[in-house]
Amino acid sequence: MIEANNLLRQYSLHDKEYEDKALSVLRSGWYVLGNEVKGFEEEWAKYIGVKFCVGLASGLDALWISFRILGIGAGDEVIVASNAYIACVMGITINGATPVFVEPDEYDNIDADKIEAAITNKTKAILAVHLYGQACNMTKIMDIAHKYNLRVVEDCAQSHGNHWNGRTVGSFGDIGCFSFYPTKGCGAFGDAGCITTNNEEINKKVRIFRNYGSEKRYHNQMVGSNSRLDELQAGLLRVKLKYLPELNKEREKIAERYLLEIKNEQIKLPRIRPGADSTWHQFVIHTKYRNELQVYLREHGIGTLIHYPIPPHLSEAYQFLGKKEGDYPIAEEYAQEVLSLPMYNGMRKDEQSKIIEAINSFRGEKNYA
Repeated sequence: MIEANNLLRQYSLHDKEYEDKALSVLRSGWYVLGNEVKGFEEEWAKYIGVKFCVGLASGLDALWISFRILGIGAGDEVIVASNAYIACVMGITINGATPVFVEPDEYDNIDADKIEAAITNKTKAILAVHLYGQACNMTKIMDIAHKYNLRVVEDCAQSHGNHWNGRTVGSFGDIGCFSFYPTKGCGAFGDAGCITTNNEEINKKVRIFRNYGSEKRYHNQMVGSNSRLDELQAGLLRVKLKYLPELNKEREKIAERYLLEIKNEQIKLPRIRPGADSTWHQFVIHTKYRNELQVYLREHGIGTLIHYPIPPHLSEAYQFLGKKEGDYPIAEEYAQEVLSLPMYNGMRKDEQSKIIEAINSFRGEKNYA
């Protein structure tokens, strides 16, 4: 069986380095907010091209803490893509703010041309979600934000090292939010996250907030949180970060082969937005026969995933928003069409060939006539 993702393959590429680092941290006797966290924060900030990085416990923490630090809460609105992962919306609503959904474009990310029409006098921010490893149109988004004096938060959970017009995502907005969940490009070996920023005040506030609102032990300046990147994860991330460019390049080569060799009229392949590149966190195709194709591939020993089958506005968790089916037809259509093909580091060429051959042999509903 070819799995949709195989984390052991990536680990095996540099297993001795990971194991040596883990032992080094364990033997150091220092496990929280030590030199590994400090070193990773400096190295990640340099990689993204910003002044500051603050390590946190998860990507969701990065999101909701960002909006909290920016002072966005009850009565405020935040614009977000209608097809984004539900955690993006949670980052907004945990603070009592209201998500305002904008439909995606042909590149599966927020349609920047529709943002301006969604702005009201309650709008305080735009959450730019770089979905599947491809950048949003940050030129248009930043222009709109400047015009209406809005904050910009970038969700880069799936975009570790891709670019918009040559500049790394996570460096455009007031804050960039990253998840280092194990499946991500620079994935940890457990939960981890961070924020990036060029704003010294934001950097300082997040550092205080993540540690119970305390800069000095027992002197609490605010009601904060316990959201600290631990030493073990930071150390392991430092190892992986050294290899991230080559890991991204490997995924790019797999994607290039998919794009070149998958030829099936029932399948719509992903497109790269002009001005962007992709780290191919997911290779997401669209097809009207998604469910049939998923079954067909499973029967051929190929695993797939759906990112994502339920748009946030139709989830049970957000019934209180009062949205209904048909309110965001593009996101709803995508939820019925998208399918993520196997995409991971260490994937063998024969596995890629098997996936390509199976997809090319699929004939839609005719396979199940």
